[in-house]
Amino acid sequence: SRIEREPDYSAVTARLLLEQLRLETVSALDLSTEVPLAEIYPQALSAFIHAGIRYELLDEALAAFDLERLGAALKPERDRQFGFLGLQTLYDRYFLHWNKARLELPQVFFMRVAMGLALREDDPNARAIEFYELLSSFDYMASTPTLFNSGTRHSQLSSCYLTTVGDDLEDIYGAIRDNAMLSKWAGGLGNDWTPVRSLGAHIKGTNGQSQGVVPFLKVVNDTAVAVNQGGKRKGAVCAYLESWHLDIEEFLELRKNTGDERRRTHDMNTANWVPDLLIERMREDRDWTLFSPSDAPDLHDLYGNEFRTRYEHYEALAEQGKIKLFKKIPAKQLWRKMLTVLFETGHPWITFKDPCNLRSPQQHRGVVHSSNLCTEITLNTNADEIAVCNLGSVNLAAHIADGELDVQRLERTVNTAVRMLDNVIDINFYAVPQARNSNLQHRPVGLGLMGFQDALYQLGLPYASAEAVEFADLAMEQLSYFAIRASATLAGERGAYDTYDGSLWQQGILPIDSISLLEKARREGDFSVNTEARLDWAPIRELIAQHGMRNSNVMAIAPTATISNIVGVSQSIEPAYQNLFVKSNLSGEFTVVNPSLVRDLKAEGLWDNVMVNDLKYFDGSVQQIDRIPTELKARYATAFEIDARWLVEAAARRQKWLDQAQSLNLYMAEPSGKKLDALYQLAWERGLKTTYYLRSLGATGAEKTASAAAPAPEMAPQPQVCSIDDPDCEACQ
Repeated sequence: SRIEREPDYSAVTARLLLEQLRLETVSALDLSTEVPLAEIYPQALSAFIHAGIRYELLDEALAAFDLERLGAALKPERDRQFGFLGLQTLYDRYFLHWNKARLELPQVFFMRVAMGLALREDDPNARAIEFYELLSSFDYMASTPTLFNSGTRHSQLSSCYLTTVGDDLEDIYGAIRDNAMLSKWAGGLGNDWTPVRSLGAHIKGTNGQSQGVVPFLKVVNDTAVAVNQGGKRKGAVCAYLESWHLDIEEFLELRKNTGDERRRTHDMNTANWVPDLLIERMREDRDWTLFSPSDAPDLHDLYGNEFRTRYEHYEALAEQGKIKLFKKIPAKQLWRKMLTVLFETGHPWITFKDPCNLRSPQQHRGVVHSSNLCTEITLNTNADEIAVCNLGSVNLAAHIADGELDVQRLERTVNTAVRMLDNVIDINFYAVPQARNSNLQHRPVGLGLMGFQDALYQLGLPYASAEAVEFADLAMEQLSYFAIRASATLAGERGAYDTYDGSLWQQGILPIDSISLLEKARREGDFSVNTEARLDWAPIRELIAQHGMRNSNVMAIAPTATISNIVGVSQSIEPAYQNLFVKSNLSGEFTVVNPSLVRDLKAEGLWDNVMVNDLKYFDGSVQQIDRIPTELKARYATAFEIDARWLVEAAARRQKWLDQAQSLNLYMAEPSGKKLDALYQLAWERGLKTTYYLRSLGATGAEKTASAAAPAPEMAPQPQVCSIDDPDCEACQ
């Protein structure tokens, strides 16, 4: 409770918890309680590995490591990096335990994860130490499933799985079974439901009519609740549907709190898979036709101009009466409804089919039919392939030195991180064979970043500024450069991935080049993306031409909700939510205060009890506290005080360097139809592949956060406000 007045109390509390953990662990491992932690660590590693194998928690292969050498490599002083929230999260949910007693100390935990990832290396001891150094320094953090399961007997290390559901009962219930099996071992799920025929479609076998997609989604919802990953975290699934599917209007309402409960899914996420053609029709105020996939089966696998041609062919068949089951609606009406339910329920998220496919390095081997649970993965799926992605994130805040990006440190981090991610693929436990086949063939990984907001604080830049957008571009280009180079270097050592021939990589088309493929498919005026590069990419192109790529996909920016807590930095690419708030998660409630703000206010002589109370009154906002300088008000503007278009502009700069996508939350204090329409059209024009949650404030919250923060970027005039749920709203004109 003292943390709100002095952030350093977070470290003090973490030390107290560490002492409690020491006593608990050494007792469980039969070690001396009298020896200080720094001296107990080398023995603790060896004792833990043997106990873990004895209790059938750990892979027996860990006993083959040189435990004395690894124990000597542990760095007890790194325990002092933890804040209370980070250590309590590890204590509650990550450290392995037996009979409710923790068996792992923090540095032992990081070494266990590193050992698990080094099992198949030529020199596993040296690599385990290298991986440990990276994790324990907080320069990089592996994803939650990797931290949970690395080195254990069930090494399910992947974060997310993407599936396509076929159009018959056996396929549908097979997909639901796969969901349960994958969810059991802590994987988040993205299901593509577009192939399933719509309500009213003919069923040949029974000569009856289909009930459509929605009743099955209710079963998926309840399966996610029932299989909750062993109590470690909630089971989580997202259903995707293309916007031409005849059930789309009912799909949009799945998360509503009113209506028939049998046709609602309150625990499941949903996302729209939007083709460019719908946006074009909406902009031209033309009609949009909805079909059952049983009448237009190939639309599912088409994108770009091929989709447009075939879609218009089916529209002509419908006009001629050759397709009986279809529905014509104004495209604006559907778009408006998408934005309305997004505002009301936060779902379905809006994701864009064509950018995901036209820029996919693997378009020679199939189609991206959906993203994942958090909208950053864009991998092919079909009846025989469940796409798998293995994630980890660079802590960008740890790579700022002397007011600029520490490029050499970033290079070292990325080289080791890509190797660790590639190792995951071979070590991974696969709950279903389609996931194994897909992952071993294509070897996709997703290196992301976190601590972007903290990096901006260190640089003294407001999130809502052209300088922050430039930094997003600079940092992502460097990360992309090193990540692609690391994968190509690994290909030289281990061989290229199996399906490399024919890929965009093999054609010499890097992510920065694939923007032109999207631009060619768009009409004039529908595309506006900065394509400048700072680095010399010629050596990377030569390296790929020489060795190929080890991984079909290399980068994706995930939300990092939990691992950023562990490391103690801001989530992913998110702006600060509030400068003082109480965070609730599975570990309890934690006071979180922005240490950068406190440091800057102390420098100005402004940090006192009155300031704490003011921050509480204004819900963590500094905008209405008169004594705070204008410069600090801009720098510490919170998510709802930043014009959301700045988030889109920064995301667009990152997207040009990414072979996958990014989890992009958008914040709007007072949403309106016009504002949302302008925002999501801007996201589309800037070539974004996906968006994630839309967060909005209640009226009372919005009143308090009236902002003196930075104005909106210049590219678009401030839209006039209108009510989003007004049926006469002209937002889309």
